[in-house]
Amino acid sequence: MNLPPFSSPMLRRLALAGMPLLLAACTVTRPPAAVSAPAPAQWQTPQAPQSALPHAGAVPQLADWWRQSGDALLVELIEAAQAASPDLASAAARIAEARATRVQAGAALGPTLDGSLSLSRGNTLSTGSGGISGGTASLPSFTNAQAGLQAGWEIDLFGGLAATRDAAGARLSASQAQWHQARVAVAAETANAYFAERACARQLEVSTLDANSRRESARLTELSAQAGFAAPADAALTRASAADASARLTQQRTQCALQRQALVALTGWELPALAQRLDARPADLALPALQAVDSVPARALAQRPDVYAAELGVAAASADAGAAQAQRYPRLSLAGSISALHVRGAGASETLNSWSIGPLQLTLPIFDGGTRAANAESARARYDEAVALYRAKVRQGVREVEEALLRLQDTDRRAGDADTAVAGYQASFDATQARYDGGLASLFELEDARRTLFAAQTARVALQRERTEAWVALYRALGGGWTRPDDGQAVAETSSPAPQAQTRRP
Repeated sequence: MNLPPFSSPMLRRLALAGMPLLLAACTVTRPPAAVSAPAPAQWQTPQAPQSALPHAGAVPQLADWWRQSGDALLVELIEAAQAASPDLASAAARIAEARATRVQAGAALGPTLDGSLSLSRGNTLSTGSGGISGGTASLPSFTNAQAGLQAGWEIDLFGGLAATRDAAGARLSASQAQWHQARVAVAAETANAYFAERACARQLEVSTLDANSRRESARLTELSAQAGFAAPADAALTRASAADASARLTQQRTQCALQRQALVALTGWELPALAQRLDARPADLALPALQAVDSVPARALAQRPDVYAAELGVAAASADAGAAQAQRYPRLSLAGSISALHVRGAGASETLNSWSIGPLQLTLPIFDGGTRAANAESARARYDEAVALYRAKVRQGVREVEEALLRLQDTDRRAGDADTAVAGYQASFDATQARYDGGLASLFELEDARRTLFAAQTARVALQRERTEAWVALYRALGGGWTRPDDGQAVAETSSPAPQAQTRRP
């Protein structure tokens, strides 16, 4: 058959050479890397505020969240806990692993070059015509030295390798965000343990005052009973009341000791040094005042490391889906080599140089029993799962922010009533004590006033503890002062993690 003029060997070679460029113009389509997860409308429009935000909603100022409390010891404890946390060490190791994976995925886009060196020496025995009996002769020894370079390159026709690189990059950024999330979690756990110990110390003061008061009443009543001015039943009642208060005091001391041990475990501090610092602090702690704002900015929710990590999880799953789809299409690779061989022997030497380019290999998937198609479907299913998890994380974040703000508002409103109740019951008890000392009130009236006062004081301590818990919950709900890297704002906590030695304070 006669070929037309354009089918000459040269034109056919040019057509084959241009095929990769034509195929490279076709890339796989990835699912959307960014999906919408809108916050509630009241978070975006200037309406009457549902709740108040600290720092007037200025997210970058949250980086100094703990310093806003004015408690230097709390800041030191949090820093020590973060340095000693195994969760942070594990998160830092995951960052190193993700960074290595990202380098590996990026290197797959470029060519590879391997070098080889070999050296050998030997000779050959020549056997005469008479066989073994005819004798043998040894030929001169030869030395062979060879050096070479081998290159290989898989051309990314459909963007599968680029998609794998993008997925690794998204996972690296997600692991860094998760490290910050671990920092936030450790800080919140330490703050809660610290505030719990302070609340326990405050309750210990209340229990100590109550036990001392009951013990003194029991002593005086016992003296009165011995003198015949009080009934034995009154003395028995005051002894029982004093014993009950003493048991409560012992239990409270144990509880405070357990709280301090929890701080020791978190921070790695020695117990005597920690106890000395804690005893020097007041039991009552003041929290920063909350300022109302016109609206809650939706951007505040995006400042959560876990939400950002979930968002990057969607981007990584999108890239994985593209990479799995690219595996269903042809693959093109190119190889080449350069080598030099030097042979020396029998007083002579020879050097041979060679090079080659190729083969240019195009691999076409024909039949695999549906494996590649199943892999692509699995990657798409994982993408759908990542989208669902991201939207769930956003809804969870909205709920946590709103709940923390409502709890803060609730405890703020109740604080004044609790203080008024304690002041009123204290005045009532003092008056009842005076009447009892003057013989105008019974012991039962005095004990009832004492129990009421103790209950009100305990309720106020519990309210203060509840308020600190809500404050810490708001810290976690708003991301703990972390700022997204793509916001272009410099916040101290956005720096990459560095290895930290675990130290124990003396």
